[in-house]
Amino acid sequence: MDNSYAPGVRRDDGERGSTLPFVLVCWLVAALMAFGAIAASDAFLEQQEVQSVCDGAALAAANRTAEDLVYARGVGDSLPLTRAAAQAAVADQLADGGTALDSWSAETDGAEVTVRCTRHVEIAFGWLFLGGEPLERTTTASARAPTLP
Repeated sequence: MDNSYAPGVRRDDGERGSTLPFVLVCWLVAALMAFGAIAASDAFLEQQEVQSVCDGAALAAANRTAEDLVYARGVGDSLPLTRAAAQAAVADQLADGGTALDSWSAETDGAEVTVRCTRHVEIAFGWLFLGGEPLERTTTASARAPTLP
C-alpha cells in the first residue's frame, strides 16, 4: 500500500515553491499592462491637444482673407487666401493660444488652408517604453472659409 497521499504525509518531489516565480511573472505582466495603458492614454490625450491647437490655427488662417484679392477679383464661392496671410494668422493664433509647438507650417491653394503641427512630448512611463526619448505628435488640419451665395 502506497501511503504517500495519506494525510499528514508530505511528498517531496521538487515542486515545492514553484508557484512563486509564476506569481511574480503574472504581477510583472499586469504591471506592464497597466503602465502601457497609462502611457497610451497620455499619448492619446497629447495627440488630442495638438490636434485641437492645429484645428484652431487652421480656422484662424481660413478667416484671414487676402483683402487686396477680394477688392481686385471679388468674392466667388470662397474667400481668397494667401500663404503669407495664412502664416501670419497661424502665428498669431499660436502666440495667443499658449500651447507651444516644436514646428508648424501653413500652406494654401488660394481657397483652403492646410496647417501641419508637430510637438515632442514627454509621456507617463516614457522612460520604460520609449527609452527616455520624447514622443512626436504630428497633426494636420484643413479649413476653408466658404461664403454664402
